[in-house]
Amino acid sequence: MKSTGIILAGGRGSRMKSDIPKQYIEVLGRPLLYYTILAFERSNVDELILVTGAGDEDYCLKEIVEPAGFKKIKKIVPGGWERFDSVYQGLLACEDAKLVLIHDGARCLVTPGLINRMLEQLPALRACIAAVPVKDTIKIAGADGCVKETPERSSLFCVQTPQGFFYRDLREAHERMYKALAQGSPLGRGITDDSMIMERFFDVPVHITQGEYSNIKVTTPEDLRTVEVFLKENRRC
Repeated sequence: MKSTGIILAGGRGSRMKSDIPKQYIEVLGRPLLYYTILAFERSNVDELILVTGAGDEDYCLKEIVEPAGFKKIKKIVPGGWERFDSVYQGLLACEDAKLVLIHDGARCLVTPGLINRMLEQLPALRACIAAVPVKDTIKIAGADGCVKETPERSSLFCVQTPQGFFYRDLREAHERMYKALAQGSPLGRGITDDSMIMERFFDVPVHITQGEYSNIKVTTPEDLRTVEVFLKENRRC
């Protein structure tokens, strides 16, 4: 079954307090996005679609893809206003894909091992997401700032990417979501990842695949130091 990875690299990262998008910030002489693509390049995924911010397509091609000699990237396309818009643009750019993995470009510490594990499990599961059990106690607070509930920790997971689906399922779910949005349905609101779209608009259970605690999403300047240490220790620089 042909697999396509869709890497989302259109975020601006306001919490990074940087003049440039966080995916282009350099660590050890390479932009963060380079390490993300490298992991997929070394994995068993068949091809890649890179979704960038509008106007960044040529920069990514000339400054990242071509100098590194990446071979699996077949298309670079501009994303949309919301995250799910960018995913949909990536889906439209796929050719004959049966399986798709959606990944945040800012998760630059993803490993080929995790990607391959997702690809191996996906045909049987049909929909699966990388996630890790939470380590901390979680509190649910009310509008007054007071604790209202402490959920059982054993049932809680921190969700990551990649998130994997059958191509036809995810595209259909997106199209149902857009229809709901056009009709003003509340189901189309508050979407933060692709698994939510599947949960709300497609009747296929989403399974959890064991993720990796190192697979962080770079969000703040402190995360850059974590990335640098990991890359050095694992000789991925």
